[in-house]
Amino acid sequence: MASTVVTEKRPGYGQLMRTPGALSFLLPGFAARQPFAMLTIGIVLLVQHTSGSYGTAGAVAAATGVSMALFAPQSGKLADRFGQRAVLVPGVLVHTVSVSLLVALALAGAPLWALFLAAIPSGASVPQVGPMVRARWAAKLDGTPLMPTAAAFESVTDEFTFVVGPVLATALCTGIHPAAGLIAEAALTLVGGLFFAAQRRTQPAHGLTAAAGHSDEPRRSALSVPGVRVLVIAFLGIGSVFGGMQVSLTAFSEEIGNPGVNGLLYGVFAAGNMLAGIAMGAIAWKIGPRRRLILGYTGLTVAASLLWSAHSVLLLGALGLVVGLCIAPALITGYTIVETLVPATARTEAFTWLTGAVALGQAAAVTVAGRLADAHGASTGFLVPLAGTLLALVTLLALRSRLHPRATSRVAARGIGHRVPVSVD
Repeated sequence: MASTVVTEKRPGYGQLMRTPGALSFLLPGFAARQPFAMLTIGIVLLVQHTSGSYGTAGAVAAATGVSMALFAPQSGKLADRFGQRAVLVPGVLVHTVSVSLLVALALAGAPLWALFLAAIPSGASVPQVGPMVRARWAAKLDGTPLMPTAAAFESVTDEFTFVVGPVLATALCTGIHPAAGLIAEAALTLVGGLFFAAQRRTQPAHGLTAAAGHSDEPRRSALSVPGVRVLVIAFLGIGSVFGGMQVSLTAFSEEIGNPGVNGLLYGVFAAGNMLAGIAMGAIAWKIGPRRRLILGYTGLTVAASLLWSAHSVLLLGALGLVVGLCIAPALITGYTIVETLVPATARTEAFTWLTGAVALGQAAAVTVAGRLADAHGASTGFLVPLAGTLLALVTLLALRSRLHPRATSRVAARGIGHRVPVSVD
């Protein structure tokens, strides 16, 4: 086994931000991914208002999540082959129309099957901006010690959207109109997505241009890599935390007669995730990413197991903060590992498999937690994150040997002209 090597000084966020061309895709990418965290909670709040059932609201939100999980990898594969702009532009247009139709049908009291018909294209067309930004980082930083820092930064950015998005959607839905959250989501997706798509100079080389250039890596699906399949299962468990928390916190807030506290509680949960992500990017780790993933996931499972016992806002907020602190290590490390498992020609697809897995786990959790909350109260919905993370942890422990990179060791720069092997253990 290769020994773990720790650099004397971990590259920081300041150095990352000085990467040539980074700001040109970071700023529009940040705007374009904001709606991602608003979609599910916006659907839950609108459909629960029009139908009076968390189960119905969860089912419609789940249809959106399942369709996103199924189509996101295909979107990533198309972006790897034809370029990000070619996928983004039609995607954001379809998404805007589909979400607008879903809002209109819900307000008109349309039957459940009609809501499903609008929810499916709404999820399938969600722009995969996060994976596309990660692919741009990977194209610029491949093989450098800045790549883990970029993975940590992206996790922080994602989690900041989960701080802002649910709070914004909840405030719009409760303070203005139940449909205001989804309307804002559709508008932000359209404007932010088109702005990001316009940044053509920083998009990575896609399959057609690579074929005309010097790339000689074989083309294959990212899912054919065993380690990617293991990480997909791990990210399904993470999605169960997001989905279970969204529905259960909403139901809890309704039970105590203070629906406005929902956004605050979810914001505390996401803030914990964001703070842990910042720390992950600043620490020079003495253990490899595979071991970090297992340790982080174990902590997440233990923390999720306590949620169902919380019956006060203060205790639930504290536990939610702890759960959030445990999510970031698993997410960041998973993205770091997958970058070592797949060739450059399949990275966007690989990232979208992980993002899609989170969405699928979230969709399943929203459905199950919604029905449990309807039948037995909000506290039972918190059993869903426990079950999802426990099953994923068992899978990780059993199949951890498949998380080895393509080569026995990678090479990371340490100063100018100095390279050292880095272990994934």
